[in-house]
Amino acid sequence: MLTSVLSFTPEMAATVTEYCTKHSNDVSDNMKELWDWTVGEFEDADKMSSPLQGATMKFFAELIGAKRILEIGCYSGYSALAWYESTQKTQAEIITLELDPKMIAASRRTFDRYNLNDRVKIIEGPAQKSIETLTGTFDLIFVDANKDGYETYVKQILDKKLLSPNGLIMCDNIFARGMTISTKSNPYLPDKVRPYWTECGKALAKFNTFCRNDPRIDTILLPVFDGVTLLKWKI
Repeated sequence: MLTSVLSFTPEMAATVTEYCTKHSNDVSDNMKELWDWTVGEFEDADKMSSPLQGATMKFFAELIGAKRILEIGCYSGYSALAWYESTQKTQAEIITLELDPKMIAASRRTFDRYNLNDRVKIIEGPAQKSIETLTGTFDLIFVDANKDGYETYVKQILDKKLLSPNGLIMCDNIFARGMTISTKSNPYLPDKVRPYWTECGKALAKFNTFCRNDPRIDTILLPVFDGVTLLKWKI
């Protein structure tokens, strides 16, 4: 295969997603319950990771053996639950940042319902300010907040050396529903959200250039989910 991406219609993409999900590690009953609740509760629930992505996140956390995890953007706490479940052996400390009061309340509901409060801490407020308060290093950092903040957040992380020597940064939604590549790349994107994702695409295109040119890091942009960038310190 000379290219790295297969072209799917939305219907075929759904079929492929179902196939991959069935042939991958399953997520827990708690994660399934939370995913269903979030979908039913919030109109913008498509911002949440899919079950397959949740399984992927658990896979990475277990592979790394993460002892400390930072996530920027908590939404309803689905990813925090994934990190918690996948670090039972390491008993990792998980710090999650969230600005939206509605999602802070949803996250706290998740932490209470699934007994996560012993290892999960939510810091409320703008991520840029919250990151400045952090100390030590993190083995896994998940960036999934406002897209126009990605460059600022990652630069802060690098400048403050918050990423451990062998740590990994995962940045989600790098394709911005395709708008990062081209505003014509996704004819299926609803008009209602097209302006939002178009602006996200502009910010993420700039972020991609930053990652590629920063001499401190290695970067790989994977054409999976809505585009995932992996970053690590350059050896």
